[in-house]
This record gives sequence, structure tokens and C-alpha cells, in this order.
Amino acid sequence: MSKYIFTMLALFFTHLSMAQNEINEKQSHEQIATFAGGCFWCVEEAFEQMNGVREVISGYSGGVEANPSYEQVSAGQTGHTESVQVYYDPNIVSYAALTQKFWRIIDPTDTKGQFVDRGQQYRPEIFYHSEQQRQIAQQTKKYLAENGPFKEPIVVPITRFKSFYPAEDYHQNYYDKNPIRYKVYTFNSGRYDFIEKYWGDTSDIDYQQYTNQNPNGVNQSAAAQARWRSYTKPSDDVLQQKLTDIQYEVTQEDGTEEPFNNAYWDNKRPGIYVDILSGEPLFSSTDKYKSGTGWPSFTQPITSDAVVEKEDNSWFYTRTEIRSRYGNNHIGHVFSDGPEPTGLRYCMNSAALEFIPLDEMQERGYGEYITYVSAEQ
Repeated sequence: MSKYIFTMLALFFTHLSMAQNEINEKQSHEQIATFAGGCFWCVEEAFEQMNGVREVISGYSGGVEANPSYEQVSAGQTGHTESVQVYYDPNIVSYAALTQKFWRIIDPTDTKGQFVDRGQQYRPEIFYHSEQQRQIAQQTKKYLAENGPFKEPIVVPITRFKSFYPAEDYHQNYYDKNPIRYKVYTFNSGRYDFIEKYWGDTSDIDYQQYTNQNPNGVNQSAAAQARWRSYTKPSDDVLQQKLTDIQYEVTQEDGTEEPFNNAYWDNKRPGIYVDILSGEPLFSSTDKYKSGTGWPSFTQPITSDAVVEKEDNSWFYTRTEIRSRYGNNHIGHVFSDGPEPTGLRYCMNSAALEFIPLDEMQERGYGEYITYVSAEQ
């Protein structure tokens, strides 16, 4: 009889192990995303609410120790942080939607833990599995920093995925198996109070609006255009905090940076150059040429009305200054010693510009300007 019971128990646990492995195994149509956002019980529940997510596994990632235990991780004895792996159908829910959900369930300004849970074992982190995931995570992070509800910097690391170790069975679906204890924990954790403070009611958010092609879910071309056309220059105190010393000197004090020692003088990548403050498009890489002066030089602005010309008599002779139209920032000067077809040399300061690569223009709201850029430089 005991031999029979032993055999049946062995079969039972073998079946249970096989079932658990099937849960953790990615199916052919699925993709995997890995996030860390503090206590994995809460993060697991949040992602399992999303349509298109089949399974979320709580575990450990971010360290080098193999097969760590909960006791080791929670004591801060490893480099791991509590994480979740999300198994999702990309035909139903996008990776962009998952990242948007992630930003709304954590404190992205805190890298020393999350809410009541402190220590590097509770640090938030995005672990990307592909270059596409990395780019989407970076785009949503940048958009959150520029448009989100937080005054502090967005500091969540975006790191290449290396390994993931599932947590012990009693941690899986903890919110479902231990609802009372879970509710007591979440009530006292401060997580939901934080979410409500910064995001309000998130229950009606349509995550389908976030696609991998448009990860921030807005008409970014219209938003970007409206942003620079309605741009209001901040106070001088704010500008001094926002800009580096050379950026402030160039844009606000009509200064000039050093030749051959600036960001874009030798940049050959296709894309556009925009005002560093307002974001308005100023020049295209198509019109950029090697002038030998050590500053980024162009034969013409990206459109005929993109910049403003102003007479400059500051150096005992008359020059033509170039300023941005909406930002009203000093960008550089234009001279009549350029090549054909215009014969002009728009000699600009890198410190007054931000370069938007061609492959990021659509996502960052400059899609309508792609036709102004040639991929062949």
C-alpha cells in the first residue's frame, strides 16, 4: 500500500511540475516582457488584468546569482530585484501598452525601492528582450519625463535582460490565494495612494491606444506642432537650471561655442535639427554640408519660414543672426559664402540644437517632416 501511495505521489508531483513548466514556457505566438516594480505580488496582479496577457510569473532578475531563494533576495544578499515575466500575445496587446501600464503602477522617480519596500531588491527596472523593446521603453520614458505628472526626474533603468528565476510557488498568484493578507499589505504599502495622487482613476484607460508604432498613444505630430507653436519661454532662473552653461550662453546670451568641439559639427546621420528648448524644426540633414569651419553648417533652413533673420552689429560689422521663430533663441549666423544651390552658409551652434534621428522622427512627433530628410547622405 505504501509503495502504491509513493508511486501516486510521485506521479502527482511530476504532473504538477510539468504543468508549471508549461505555464512558464513561451508559446509560439507569444512574446515575453520582464519588469521590476517593487513587490511582485502587486505587479503580477496589475499585468494579469490586461487583455492579451496569458500568464504573469513572479520571480527574480537583475543579478548574477543562480536560483536565488526569496530569503536571500528579500534580505538584500543578491543583486536581484523582485520582478515579473509577462507572457503576452502581441496580436492583442502591444509591448508599448505593457510599458504604459508599468509606468502607472510604480514610482518612476525612486530607484532605492518602491513605497514601503526599501532596498535594491525592490528597485524598479525594465529588462528588455529585444532592440524593439529597448527603443519603446526609451521612448515612453522620455515622453513621461517631458509630459508626465512628475516634477522629479524619471530614473528607472532600462537594462538588457539576462536571466529570470521564478519565485517559490506560494508567491505565484498571491493576490488570489491570500486575498485578505494581500489587501492588508496593499492598503498599508502606499502604492495605490501614490497612483491615485499622480494618475487619478486609471480603471478606464484604453491600453489599446498604445501601439509599438505609436507607443505614447497620441497624435504626436499634432502634439509636437502645437507644443512649439504655443511655446512660452520659461523664466531666466528656470532656463539656467534646464540648460548647460554653454547652451545658456549660446541661446540666451548670443554666444558661440568652440569649433570642432561640439556635438554636431561632424554628424552625418539622417534626421532633423530642432530648437533645443521649443522643439521646433529648424534644419534637415539633407541640407547639411562639410564647411570646414567646425560648426554644423547648412545651405538652407528646413522650410522657408523656419527661422528668423535679425541684423547683428555686435562685432563692429554687420552680420545676419539666425533665431528660432517660436523659441526666440539665438542659433547662429548666415553668411554668403556657401555652396550651390543657395550660396549660403547657415553656421549654427550645436548647443542650440537637438538632433532627431530619422528612425525616431515618427514616434517623436515629426512624421510630417520625414519627406524633408534623405536617408542617403
